[in-house]
Amino acid sequence: MADPAPAPQPKRKLSNLLIVWRFTRRYPLQLALATLALIGSSIATLWIPRTFQKIVDNGFAAGADTSKIGVYFQGLLLVVLALSVATAVRFYFVSWVGERTVADMRVAVHRNLLRLPPKWFEENRPSEIASRLTSDTAIIEMVVGTTVSTALRNLLTGIGGLIYLFALSPRIAAYLLVGIPLIVLPIVWLGGRVRTLSRTSQDSIAEIGATSSETLGAMRIVQAFGQERRESARFEGAVERSFAAAKRRFGLRAVMTALVIGVLFTAITLIMWDAVSGVAEGRISGGAITAFVITAGLVTGSFGALTEVYGELLRGSGAASRLAELLTEQPDIAAPAKPVALPQPPRGEIAFEQVTFRYPSRPEVSALNDFSLDVRPGETVAVVGPSGAGKSTLFQLVQRFYDPEAGTVRIDGVAVRDADPGEVRARMAIVPQETVIFAASARDNLRYGAWDASDDAIWAAAEAANAAEFLRALPQGLDTFLGEGGARLSGGQRQRIAIARALLRDAPILLLDEATSALDAESERLVQDALERLMANRTTLVIAHRLATVRAAARIIVMDEGRIVESGTHGALVAQGGLYARLAALQFSEVG
Repeated sequence: MADPAPAPQPKRKLSNLLIVWRFTRRYPLQLALATLALIGSSIATLWIPRTFQKIVDNGFAAGADTSKIGVYFQGLLLVVLALSVATAVRFYFVSWVGERTVADMRVAVHRNLLRLPPKWFEENRPSEIASRLTSDTAIIEMVVGTTVSTALRNLLTGIGGLIYLFALSPRIAAYLLVGIPLIVLPIVWLGGRVRTLSRTSQDSIAEIGATSSETLGAMRIVQAFGQERRESARFEGAVERSFAAAKRRFGLRAVMTALVIGVLFTAITLIMWDAVSGVAEGRISGGAITAFVITAGLVTGSFGALTEVYGELLRGSGAASRLAELLTEQPDIAAPAKPVALPQPPRGEIAFEQVTFRYPSRPEVSALNDFSLDVRPGETVAVVGPSGAGKSTLFQLVQRFYDPEAGTVRIDGVAVRDADPGEVRARMAIVPQETVIFAASARDNLRYGAWDASDDAIWAAAEAANAAEFLRALPQGLDTFLGEGGARLSGGQRQRIAIARALLRDAPILLLDEATSALDAESERLVQDALERLMANRTTLVIAHRLATVRAAARIIVMDEGRIVESGTHGALVAQGGLYARLAALQFSEVG
């Protein structure tokens, strides 16, 4: 089992966060309140050392009037109250803006994804797209709701604190200004190393999860082939690699902690040494020293925190870059500026005119080659042929999930390239071979063909699709949750829900990718009866994998290598002794 290739890493530039600002700036009132609260909390934080200065100078000095010291403690309590209120307000509004920004980004990304053609999702892994919608937006939420606020608060506190320090003692403040880089720079360097090791550790943890998920999801195969010991060793190897990465990370973290504590307290000791001399010489008061020490701690902590914040901002910029790719992705299948309206009422006519097409992912293979076919309104045409003949490509082109390289596909006489894709698809209903059942109620799955359908219309469609009996037997009837992928239903039941969905669609054109190939005899009979009712009075294009289901078709076309090689009824094609006759001989014990 080869490890998957690593996904390309997004570029980490802070300018990528501008895409986030486009969503955040929609809420100026909340931003203004958060900003005012942030400024208020920083001012209150810096006011605490000044209050302590007053308390020490007026309460601890020789001959001080202690009866008047209470006013300073009352002032300190007011500052603490203001700080707590401002912090709470800031937290609420910053969190609100962060959550609202993420919600808007998720909606915008999802809305844009719904515009993209199916081929885009074939070329991009759905798991990665889901990750961008969840984990990347969670990172953005943290950046907007926490990191930016923390950065601004620390920046204001650090700059304001430095100004206050110079007001208290320019000489000692100058020492501190020289000392801060000596403290911060090692933290920055070691912090970068720790972040790198943290990413490695996270990758190794992800490997554990992927290995476990893969093995547990294929337990029958693992046990059937007796590979328990190998899989156990493979998982143990992933765990040991994770432990080794974690050991490097917390080892470096321990060194960084020791260095920070040593440098910080050494700097404070040296500054205090000089400060005590200043007090003895009368250059500075005891209260000023107290305020200086408290403020110096705040300033050093603020600038140290900014280094961590920078790393988080870079991480957020990478997530923003990945989301920006989804937001700016443009569909290459879109309505023209002035779409041609399809005629009313709809006729259900399909025409392929000298169509040539290659899939972008397989440009060396021609899926259709100078292909032409006319399907008259109300006609049923069966399409047969070996795998890779181009049968499914007809459905892809007629629904305009792709555009042909040459030639034209028309619906009711209008080239689909000139029409609105939504209007084209509204004239079609499809019953795929692999039925899609959503993790929702039976009612919602049925009315996916016509969302405004009434319960009476739903039950009528269910009756026609031979689905009413098992739907009534469900615990909550139409309100029953069908599970992931319709886990509570059999294959035949899922196919009949797909047929009922197509009946509710009531479209003039039916695209039928034969839905009976994997069913038992009883389910096949029920599904086939439902299909016959569905096909009545509709233009139907049938991809037939089992020739027995199309023996009665008025017209059968046989495809090979993107061309029509034979056309006629079942009997006529068998009599020709060509490709259809050979396919029939493989499937029927008797040819006739």
